Amino acid sequence: MTSAWLLPEHISDVLPAQARHIEELRRGLLDAARRCGYELVIPPMLEHLESLLSGTGHELDLKTFKLADQLSGRTLGVRADSTPQVARIDAHLLNRQGVARLCYCGPVLHTRPSGLHGSREPLQFGAELYGHAGLEAEHEVLDLAVDCLAQAGIGETVLDLGDTRIVRGLLAGVPVDAARLDAVVAALAAKDASALAEATAGFPEDSRRGLLRLPGLYGAVDEVLVHPGVRLGVDLGDLGGYAYYSGSRFAVYAAGSSDALLRGGRYDEVGAVFGRNRPAVGFSLDVKALAPLVAPQRLRAAIRAPWGDDAALRAAVRRLREQGDTVVCVLPGHGHEGEEFDCDRELVEVQGQWVLRAL
Repeated sequence: MTSAWLLPEHISDVLPAQARHIEELRRGLLDAARRCGYELVIPPMLEHLESLLSGTGHELDLKTFKLADQLSGRTLGVRADSTPQVARIDAHLLNRQGVARLCYCGPVLHTRPSGLHGSREPLQFGAELYGHAGLEAEHEVLDLAVDCLAQAGIGETVLDLGDTRIVRGLLAGVPVDAARLDAVVAALAAKDASALAEATAGFPEDSRRGLLRLPGLYGAVDEVLVHPGVRLGVDLGDLGGYAYYSGSRFAVYAAGSSDALLRGGRYDEVGAVFGRNRPAVGFSLDVKALAPLVAPQRLRAAIRAPWGDDAALRAAVRRLREQGDTVVCVLPGHGHEGEEFDCDRELVEVQGQWVLRAL
């Protein structure tokens, strides 16, 4: 018999210390985006399946949980990526003529983990800029991405640049079905030269020769800093998100991480299904995956107080909390048990007055 307290595989609770750490990161990331003029949106967890998957390709379809809506009978999806939702908001709800800068942070759910120790419930933070086709949009989003990682406390990083138009150009005019295209993309993503050679058998010689060179076209660009503490690299064979990226794409790596901390790029066609094929650039990251790489902030000092009905005591506690202090009231029969609170003072009664005393 399965124990009632067991959770599904790759799903986990977040306990107090880690939850506080993740929440501090979330707030810092949203504040960094707001300082650059990005407005917060909160898309729903559930949408009609066709809205969630429009223009995103087969990979996102495989990640998406599906269920039947008992109200309408239609198939719903639990979001596995917020980008299509934000594109819908920009295209259909905001409907602005100029630039729209939007950010978000919320959980997404995946049918399968991204890796051996990956979570199926990432906390996805992202920022997206709509309405500008020039390189200025890429520059702004890249700067914000780097600033967000710096805000989180990530040290030296490597920014890898690529462009999906290279592969699209090499495949232009090549008669290839969906299964063969998936095999080519998978081989390029894995840098598997033998699988790529097999998948491109029969391709025109020029296209095949160019594709076979891509897995080796990656590496650091020596002595180039694109931002304080950020070195530049190129990876022309990295096709993460190939299905909806329409141009430049980027990924940011840091020491201690086996995968990119953050991915983004240009995806101009993502809003077409919603009636507006607007230029779009953005990035996203998993705050939960970021948290282990960042030292948590020091515990905020707190005040210990006795529990009681005394009006003066309750007024003193309320006044301290209104001033921004954390006051932990110790219930009768219990000592201070909250590991998340570093009580360095206590509220004590001295000659009929409640005063603070250092511990």
